[in-house]
Amino acid sequence: QTFVQPTTPPRIPQDTVITNVIATLHGSTNPERVYVVSGHIDSRATDVLDFESEQPAADDDASGVAVVMEAARVMSTHQPEATIVFTVVAGEEQGLFGSAFQAAAYKAAGTDIQGMFSFDIVGNSVQDDGSRHPHTLRLFTEGVPTTETANEAAIRRAVGGEVDGVSRQLGRFVVSVADNDETDMDIWMIYRRDRYLRGTDNLSYLNQGYPGARVTEPNEIFEHEHQNTRVENGVQFGDLLEFVDFSYVQRVAKVNVATVYSLANGPGTPKGVLILTQVLTNASDLVWTRGTEPDLAGYELVWRETSDPDWTHVIPVGDVTSATIPHFTKDNVFIGVRAVDQAGHHSPVAFPQPQF
Repeated sequence: QTFVQPTTPPRIPQDTVITNVIATLHGSTNPERVYVVSGHIDSRATDVLDFESEQPAADDDASGVAVVMEAARVMSTHQPEATIVFTVVAGEEQGLFGSAFQAAAYKAAGTDIQGMFSFDIVGNSVQDDGSRHPHTLRLFTEGVPTTETANEAAIRRAVGGEVDGVSRQLGRFVVSVADNDETDMDIWMIYRRDRYLRGTDNLSYLNQGYPGARVTEPNEIFEHEHQNTRVENGVQFGDLLEFVDFSYVQRVAKVNVATVYSLANGPGTPKGVLILTQVLTNASDLVWTRGTEPDLAGYELVWRETSDPDWTHVIPVGDVTSATIPHFTKDNVFIGVRAVDQAGHHSPVAFPQPQF
């Protein structure tokens, strides 16, 4: 996927050809539903416009590229129900240019991307104080969608949902399928889009209204990122291979595969989910659009206390497109809907919009 990025001061001083690499594994029964996993292939030295100095990029982001490539290798021998896109993009360090072009192209084509993950800086398990965290992985997800309209913001202020955007539901799904003994990883979900002063390619997808998350190591060592390779006062600077924990990268790859395999072989996130609020009632009434999966078994309502971080209760309702919970007031709890297939795989939860 090659395009010309026009001059964009200060980081693109002249028209520049940028190339992303994409491998698409088409789904067998629901190929129109898409999930994207991404790393980035560009690097930089201390000066973002220095294209002469050595620019090793072992952690940022050869580690993420390796995770994407390994997931593609493993998954290529299978055919998931939905489509998985494995991509590595360029221009990230200069301003997310490669992913911005890519996400906009998918949006213009009407692609139904139901989840995007940026694996960026996933190779180091050591903190700058020397402590090790080899079984912890950070997952950044936004609560309020980047593309929220003024009307949607007004509704959210009235009824809540600050921690229930589509990306946050995607993050909760990741924890449910990839935080286990098989991956040997603890998923540390951070209620933010990304770190202070930083951002990566999931932002490009968020800007197009797609659900997205950033996956990264628990503690970064900034002397090993965006630095000219050198030694100062006995301290080694530079993003060198010697600082990569390969066993850690392997576990990150397991998280990647567990996540996208579960998403692509389960049902899609329910669409058109509404909670009916036209009249005052202590019942909770919800409606939604039935999915097109041939192995769809039905739906479940999930609910939690408004102060709980994740869904705690499940109510199976069957293969229907509406459900009522009598004597159960929507004013006191949060309620969502998820799909389930005949094998018992669940979709991410859809948080309802009120229908006034």
